[in-house]
Amino acid sequence: MRRLATFLASAMAATLWLSAAPAAEMAVVVTRIVYPGETVTADTLDQVALRPSARTTAPFVQDVDQADGKVAKRTLLPGKLIPVSSLRDPYIVEAGEPVTVVFKQGGLTIQATAVPLQPGSLGDVLRLRNADSGKIFTGIVMADGTVRVGG
Repeated sequence: MRRLATFLASAMAATLWLSAAPAAEMAVVVTRIVYPGETVTADTLDQVALRPSARTTAPFVQDVDQADGKVAKRTLLPGKLIPVSSLRDPYIVEAGEPVTVVFKQGGLTIQATAVPLQPGSLGDVLRLRNADSGKIFTGIVMADGTVRVGG
């Protein structure tokens, strides 16, 4: 009887220890080489359990949604952790492609055409050249592909 009680006590302790153990941390890796400028899609990603002994210094992608639809800044290798800094949002505005620049203040709205001097994603501050005057100014990229300036 004493052996049975000892066995049950150790079994319960093991069960409590296992249930208290933290769940494995997850990481996302690519399944094939992804080159800079290439869009990462869900079919090129795989979610894996991170080894407890793995030492990471930089933040890495932990969920497929964090990488799906992003663009690689550098080459991503299969089976390797993806640093968050290796991905960027896709560009909405491309350098050299004319865009509509919008100035709004109160009831006043002014639109003009300008040429971005650099590509930009949503919320990026860009330098642009006015198509008529050649003057360079800055603006913020909006979701609809326009660039907002001023007020």
